Amino acid sequence: MQFFVDPSRCIGCQSCLNACEECETHRGVSMINFDFVDRRESIATAAYVCFHCEDPTCAEVCPADAIKKGDDGIVQSALEPRCIGCANCVLACPFGIPKLHPKRELMMKCDMCYDRTSVGKKPMCATVCPSQALTFATPETIARERREVPTNTFQFGRETVKTKVFMMTPVGVDEVSIDVADYMWEARA
Repeated sequence: MQFFVDPSRCIGCQSCLNACEECETHRGVSMINFDFVDRRESIATAAYVCFHCEDPTCAEVCPADAIKKGDDGIVQSALEPRCIGCANCVLACPFGIPKLHPKRELMMKCDMCYDRTSVGKKPMCATVCPSQALTFATPETIARERREVPTNTFQFGRETVKTKVFMMTPVGVDEVSIDVADYMWEARA
């Protein structure tokens, strides 16, 4: 089973946010990144989970060695006894996923509901998403049921990032190229 994100299917219902908050490991805090795609131009929304990079920058920049990646490719939230709340991981993540929770002085992010997925269950967000914008399925199921194709290759400038989580893209698109300047207000003036 793999995790697939398809922003074009998000209907903005925020069921994923509520389900994530109910997960026992998150203790009432949602780890879903939910945002409007282009608030000036549309009402389109998108929900994202951690993409679990093959070479996680968040872990590489952590001075306390608090962020670990398991053999299964899941990049965990910071270990509470080690995290010093410096926010290096928050700044380093190319996807903007980790969040520093000031009350706990702890970086937290999606761990793909490790308590659930490690015993064969779907992550909470994927169980409630009515449009399947967040899907936990086999690659064969995705190939059979979706028009879009999955990719786990992202291009940030000259940096290529491979991830455990897949993004659904139009047929013929092999990678997602992200230019930060496209998302800055100044770039549109």
